[in-house]
Amino acid sequence: MARPTALPAVAVTAVSLVLTLAVVVMWLGTAMPWPVALVVGLGIDGGWLATLAYERRLAAQGDHSTAVTAVGWSFGLLATGVLIAHALTAESDTGAWLAVAWLPLAAKALWLVHGLWERTALTPKALAAITGIQQEARDEAAVARARLRAEASTEETRLTAVTQAGARVQATTAKRLSNAWSTLEAARTGEDTGRALTSVTHRVTPDVTPRWELPVWGPTEPLTALESGPALTDAELGAVVDEIRTSRVPALSYREMATRFRAAGHSASEVRLRAAWKRVA
Repeated sequence: MARPTALPAVAVTAVSLVLTLAVVVMWLGTAMPWPVALVVGLGIDGGWLATLAYERRLAAQGDHSTAVTAVGWSFGLLATGVLIAHALTAESDTGAWLAVAWLPLAAKALWLVHGLWERTALTPKALAAITGIQQEARDEAAVARARLRAEASTEETRLTAVTQAGARVQATTAKRLSNAWSTLEAARTGEDTGRALTSVTHRVTPDVTPRWELPVWGPTEPLTALESGPALTDAELGAVVDEIRTSRVPALSYREMATRFRAAGHSASEVRLRAAWKRVA
């Protein structure tokens, strides 16, 4: 688990150490004996490596020291400063030396990334457990989506079946009502049945229009609210009903009387209106 970040850090560190040592020996070797320059270069690299080793030891123990980290970055900045100073004083290839002057800081940054990797690394067992949990969650979500889609499809099919059944029932009922209406109309307009029905109606309700009224077929007006206005007494209601009924000759039927009664602005329940009709008729 450590190789993806440890190997780049080790490689850049090695290049940085060699480059720092070579630059110190070449740069300071002209002003002092080369063994002294070698010692200076080894001192910079040694301090860099010592602080790095101590940081790695603390990290392995799960500990951290801010002072050691600060010293390590100080050695890195020192090495970088030496490389930059050499590049600026070099008679040739200044750009090339500046291009590699950042390597000590890059090595420190890579070791920082490696430390973060180690603190967040998990064992293969833990990774396998996490993968299993995620897969289980995905499976449950997929099953839930499939169940919802199936239930929605079933509900849609059920609603379609209910709608079609309702349409069939409505068509059958309408057909039966139409047939019954045709039968009633034929009985009403028939010569023999018309006389028989007129005879029966006349005997039951004398002085009433001797014409048998068919039931209402089609849209009807909704009933007004019961006793929506000031309630009429039975005597007043009977007087109004009688006046409307006898306003034409022959006398109006109950349905025509009721229509004119409500159109005139009067208010009475259907039960009281029929009772008044029976009393005056």
